Amino acid sequence: MSSEYTKMIVGIDDTDSRDGMCTTYLCALLRDELSSYAKTISDPILVRLNPTIPYKTRGNASVALFLECNEPEKVMDHVVQRVASMACMENENTNPGIVFITGDQFEKVRKILGDFFRHAVKEVITIDEAKELASGLGLNFKTFKNGRGLIGALSACGAMLSPDWDHTYEYIAYRKPDVWGTPRVVDDDSLFEADRETYPDTWDTVDLKNEMVVCVPHAGDPVLYGIRGKDASSVKKAVSFISSEPVERVCTYRTNQGTDMHLIPVSSISEIQEMHSYILEGLVCCEPKTIRGGHTIFSLKGAAGDTIDCAAFEPTKNFRELIRKLIPGDRIIVYGSVTESTMNIEKIKIIGLSPKYEVRNPLCPSCGKRMKSAGSDQGYRCRKCGTSSMVTERSEVKREIEAGFYEVPPCARRHLAKQLLRFEKDELPVFPGR
Repeated sequence: MSSEYTKMIVGIDDTDSRDGMCTTYLCALLRDELSSYAKTISDPILVRLNPTIPYKTRGNASVALFLECNEPEKVMDHVVQRVASMACMENENTNPGIVFITGDQFEKVRKILGDFFRHAVKEVITIDEAKELASGLGLNFKTFKNGRGLIGALSACGAMLSPDWDHTYEYIAYRKPDVWGTPRVVDDDSLFEADRETYPDTWDTVDLKNEMVVCVPHAGDPVLYGIRGKDASSVKKAVSFISSEPVERVCTYRTNQGTDMHLIPVSSISEIQEMHSYILEGLVCCEPKTIRGGHTIFSLKGAAGDTIDCAAFEPTKNFRELIRKLIPGDRIIVYGSVTESTMNIEKIKIIGLSPKYEVRNPLCPSCGKRMKSAGSDQGYRCRKCGTSSMVTERSEVKREIEAGFYEVPPCARRHLAKQLLRFEKDELPVFPGR
């Protein structure tokens, strides 16, 4: 056994499937199992990558551990063995990747992998690009099947090496293995109490307007619940109010959730590409329509006159009521992801409201009663007085919405979407509450 200690970062991705397992669980398990011969020297990292990637499993998350050990080979062997035995290899979309970076490599790869991490949150990266980068840097890595998980593993390492990014925290409690796949037992009332006692330092535990629990997943994975907040102490305080089934283990992660790191500001619709996320300003150019399935869609006109469809899909619930109140001429900024040439709205900032008018039949100047239509293209006539007019009455009506910032409810929030409560006060002319 060597007496010299080595610092090591371990990045892992793509071990889960839509039906089970969880890469964050594997990270928590390894942290605990490696503790007998390796010391964890910082918070584990959980990063969410580009949310539009179609072949992601569930949340497109990758993880990293920062360790200090005197037997690096033993650490690597243990990690590879655990990933090989626990990942959902039978699922065609599960393609794990592992990366090991030792202390003597940190400075050489820090900026390159930090840039790669930021790139992976916004852009589409190929497996070949990731393999070429890892090989070119001389990194020790392991892939399974097509190796797509190498992209996330490299990204998580880059996040660990470049900590100067906006971050939040998530406390995740994991179920005992013998109950995986069965209904979760978490007391709803205790979750609402946890929210009351710790909001706004924690968020998205519950959805008050829709009376829904948000922090408890529904798939057959090991996660019991996840509490998100501004720092480790806040999420742990919230947990103290929660009543649930027995917990096997817990882990608190530093994460890029709730940061808007995925969004790219653009000035023109022509810059927009599929599978990317944007901040775009424009004018509403048609009345929003609600289509089959409950989705509400309208067109937004950019500075050059081109347009893009924007949608508030059915899962956004009451947010659609706001979108339906938009009218042509409203100036807005939309925040969201583009797939199938449609922007999925995560937030909207209404900059300016167009005047809205009500058109009515004119009043008779003699008796004051409303005139009736005299027929197609024949104007209006008072049935009592016989007075006629070709001019309608047009009056401005008060809009039912105000300028300001609005967001989808917690039940529809994407992992990366930044909550309005995290914005600076001067960015929020109107704070719509929860």
